[in-house]
Amino acid sequence: MGLVAQLTRFVAIGALSALVDFGAYHLLLSAGTWVHGAKAISFILGTTTAYLLNRRFTFSASEGGRARFAGFVLLYGTTFAINIGMNALMLAVLPAMDFKISLAWVIAQGTATAINFVMLRTVVFRA
Repeated sequence: MGLVAQLTRFVAIGALSALVDFGAYHLLLSAGTWVHGAKAISFILGTTTAYLLNRRFTFSASEGGRARFAGFVLLYGTTFAINIGMNALMLAVLPAMDFKISLAWVIAQGTATAINFVMLRTVVFRA
């Protein structure tokens, strides 16, 4: 599959996974969960959704293998830290506004998504 087709599928799956992440984040926040804990849990839910769907539909990798799983763990461990850190940074530096929590989430998610696509395509699911 070519780059444009992969990117199109990655974006569509990413949108669905982002809805899982964003919905879980706000649901957890409304339940009184600590903001960084809510972000961590929602990231894991969204990331798991994205990985499983991208493995099957974007990168056509039906079998995992130890190397692929190790790459996944390393990549998502790294992007987990970047995502949580970026969210915390944005919450600290953005001015007070009604949508501050959502904007911080979008910036953190965008940063992690860009890293994920490049690394999934070139390292984890390379042909």
